[in-house]
Amino acid sequence: MTNPNYFDKVKSAKDTQVGGSHYKDLKIQPSDYIYENNLNWYQGNAIKYLSRYNSKNSDTAKQIEDLNKAIHYIQLLIEKIDKS
Repeated sequence: MTNPNYFDKVKSAKDTQVGGSHYKDLKIQPSDYIYENNLNWYQGNAIKYLSRYNSKNSDTAKQIEDLNKAIHYIQLLIEKIDKS
């Protein structure tokens, strides 16, 4: 069960981030950008991975992994559009 005092200490869900600060450190958080621009799942995930690839890990392999994830979501979106 969640500690009831936890929510008293947190002003906003954006004040915390599980697993690092690669989104919190950005001027505009991807979640805000995605929501405010009414982007779909595929667009949002591509933006998320593009936004964090160079700050989440200094490991080149991990950076490339995030870029490949962005490409994957773009490919999924292309397939959706192509089937329409």
